[in-house]
Amino acid sequence: MGWRKSQACDCTHVAKIIRLSWRLVFDYIVVAMKRRAFIKRAAIASFTLAASPYSSFAKAEAPSAAPMDSSLRKDWLDRWEKRILADAKNRYCDKAKGEELGWLASPFLNGFYYGYLATRQTQWIDLLDDWMESCLRRASKEPDGYSGWPKGDGGGGESPEYYADSLLGEAMLLRPVVLMAREILNTPDLEGRYGGPARAYLKFAEEMFQKWDARGAWRETPEGGLWVVPEFGLDWITGAWSSGYARRQTGGFSNPANKQNHIARWLVALHDATQKPVYRERAAKWFALMKTRLRSREDGKYYVWNYWDPAGPWDRKADGSLKHWVGVHPNGGYYAIDIEGMATAFKHELFFNQEDMNRLVATNRDFMWNHQIEGARFQRIDGGAPDPRWKNTPGVLWEALIPFDATLEKIFLANHDPASWGGISATPWYLSQQDQSPRQKPR
Repeated sequence: MGWRKSQACDCTHVAKIIRLSWRLVFDYIVVAMKRRAFIKRAAIASFTLAASPYSSFAKAEAPSAAPMDSSLRKDWLDRWEKRILADAKNRYCDKAKGEELGWLASPFLNGFYYGYLATRQTQWIDLLDDWMESCLRRASKEPDGYSGWPKGDGGGGESPEYYADSLLGEAMLLRPVVLMAREILNTPDLEGRYGGPARAYLKFAEEMFQKWDARGAWRETPEGGLWVVPEFGLDWITGAWSSGYARRQTGGFSNPANKQNHIARWLVALHDATQKPVYRERAAKWFALMKTRLRSREDGKYYVWNYWDPAGPWDRKADGSLKHWVGVHPNGGYYAIDIEGMATAFKHELFFNQEDMNRLVATNRDFMWNHQIEGARFQRIDGGAPDPRWKNTPGVLWEALIPFDATLEKIFLANHDPASWGGISATPWYLSQQDQSPRQKPR
């Protein structure tokens, strides 16, 4: 199943590749530009979202960062490579389970994926394959026939009754794998070597979606939809489903916004790779709900939103009280994840428009930032006092907005450590933006 083991070339696929001349490419672009207005109206319809509330607001151009000095680029790549290869020896792929798949293993898989995009060196594909194969070897079959890596209660805590899979962990783990599979299947030189296993990984990712759907983890709401953490797992004693399995369609607990956004980004990647409408539809419903939760402040200049909001009766205890507090989280890192989700939604024309991106940029740049390039600091999204537990990160640079604003990019360049833990994935991601189209700056 490993990508390194597949050398066969899918001749049928190769035969379908059309080698367009530059003249044809130019003609195609001209026609596409003339049809732009029609495409805006029809894009969502092609994904079965026509005449629905989940249509796009504006055509999102692919943003990118400004050109980077070649010597600085080389320095960053050298330092990043040294760090990621050294830390990869920890082999989280051999031991991570539950949510750990996301928080410990996925940074490396993202680093390998973006590392390939930034360098076009296949060693990063091989490393991603090695890690994914290790994870798959450790997956266990569960009572409903699906595979998983159960640990904890599925939501980041512990249960005395059961241990469970984590949708978040699996979504974070699989997103870079799905993205890499799509890259392989769209690149003839890679498809011949890695194509068969890439399809197998996509098939596995789709099975994981089916698993969580079958387990009742998706919920519709009046504003859209979202994913819950099921209140069941494998019984500690019997290994069978715990008692909560019988209530799987009504029980559970809504994931907070940052986890919903991680999951939605995985679904968007699955749609991009397979073109199956269900993945886009589900992501769209979450982004629709997410947008309703944003609140403008200071005469509409900025945005603020809660870490968690209740979504249905499953989020209340038997006495009617909420299962979680409602408010702004004092750890600013969670909001950076939300921004990744909203930037993805904007790029894929799902609910978030240019005005939203402008307001998000203003929130991070004009309100949260201390207006110092060197030694930049960020306050909480609501301006509240820092919590001693996260005194150094009440707010952070929203790196997903770097391609949209020159000032945020300057802050990143002046303060980013390419050999940091965060740099394992952020460094090659940023460098990979260099090959894309010119920046689209919010006004």
